[in-house]
Amino acid sequence: MARPVAGGLAKAAAVLVLVQVLCMARWSDGVGVNWGTQLSNPLPGSTMVRLLKDNGFDKVKLFDAEESILGALRGSGIQVMVGIPNDMLADLAGGGKAAEHWVKANVSKHVSDGVDIRFVAVGNEPFLTTFNGTYLNTTFPAMQSVQAALAKAGLGSRVKVTVALNADVYQSPTGKPSDGDFRDDIRGLMLTIVQFLASSGAPFVANVYPFISLYADPNFPLDYAFFQGSSSAVVDGGVTYENTFDANHDTLVAALRRNGFPDVPIVVGEVGWPTDGDANANPEYARRFNQGLLDHVASGKGTPLRPGVPVDAYLFSLVDEDQKSIRPGNFERHWGVFYYDGQPKYQLSLRSGNGAGTLVPAKGVEYLKKQWCVLKRDADLADQKVGDSVSYACGQADCTSLGYKTSCSGLDPRGNVSYAFNSYYQSNDQDDQACNFGGLATTTTVNPSSGTCRFIVQIVPADPTSAATASVAGGVATLLAALLLHRLF
Repeated sequence: MARPVAGGLAKAAAVLVLVQVLCMARWSDGVGVNWGTQLSNPLPGSTMVRLLKDNGFDKVKLFDAEESILGALRGSGIQVMVGIPNDMLADLAGGGKAAEHWVKANVSKHVSDGVDIRFVAVGNEPFLTTFNGTYLNTTFPAMQSVQAALAKAGLGSRVKVTVALNADVYQSPTGKPSDGDFRDDIRGLMLTIVQFLASSGAPFVANVYPFISLYADPNFPLDYAFFQGSSSAVVDGGVTYENTFDANHDTLVAALRRNGFPDVPIVVGEVGWPTDGDANANPEYARRFNQGLLDHVASGKGTPLRPGVPVDAYLFSLVDEDQKSIRPGNFERHWGVFYYDGQPKYQLSLRSGNGAGTLVPAKGVEYLKKQWCVLKRDADLADQKVGDSVSYACGQADCTSLGYKTSCSGLDPRGNVSYAFNSYYQSNDQDDQACNFGGLATTTTVNPSSGTCRFIVQIVPADPTSAATASVAGGVATLLAALLLHRLF
């Protein structure tokens, strides 16, 4: 092949740079991330914002309007979707002053301070069937109230109101995306909400979880959950769906079309893959899924029913949250692309400024002492106090890495007990009394981590005067502890 002349090289380089810039811009437009805060010791807001920026995330979705987080986002240039928890819907549905006060304190104030708030998500998956209709009569009135309050504050055209919905609000009776429609029991309500979104130009926000499909159905084809092609593709007329994400997305597209709203924009509010707490939750699968998703978004191809329309999505989630409810499953505390301390779990090619495009860890993280709490060598596993202590520790702290085919499944019984003790000890900021357990435990400076099982060291709490007070899904955590005890002994 002939060597190009200097001018050709320059032109080629310019074209390459342009292509890279365009790809990065498209990626930036399409992928944000969820920032949850249900941790024993969250990283400081400033550290988290730097983590977002270092990794090229310029959109973030929040579940509440926390003052410290919104303050940290001031002047960052990161676009923000602020959430309103379900337990606030009834008050906001009353209209008038409640919504105005909320907008003034949580939107107007921060917008004027330089926070780029673009959306308010009123409620989080309020129509889940497990809620038994609790929020059916309050969600839409709350949306209307917040919209009216934003308009009164002069923000009606700048900040759009939407609601984050679970993908169970739409379905297909045949399993084919083209037959998609809204769930029969809420169809009228959904059409009212979609009309509201269409009239204001707000997006339909849907949370899509291929992992949950796999978790819920033992016969679900594993390769159909990912983006690399499937032997169990769904043929829908002239379209072949080789991954469940596109099929789910287009079921919503079909539902919107069927009801006269073909142009309502769609945002995937949550999508991701956990790394622990279940046999199919591990870093390998998480990297495979999330990289496939990112590549899919970056391609700009869209989905079969919306070709050429880049997918707009928020990864779930930024960091692990050790205080999340585990009612849906033990994996709930392991959705993070990063561990609790902002360290990457696996390599992922994101749009970032570090050359290689791989994940950038959090900077300036401060840890407590490098010491752990473990079972004493002379402790007898047959002692009833051991079982009672594990039950207590796992009822108060996070033991979801213990179990069948989890990251710590290779530990022996003594290792399992030590893991439970250390989890409790670290969640209590290494308080001396948190490593006693009736004289069964002791501290060590020798790291007991083994293989894929990480015995953590807690980070320095943002407020050193307050120890963590985790009452973590008490009943469910106690049930988990009972199951562990059955396995351990």
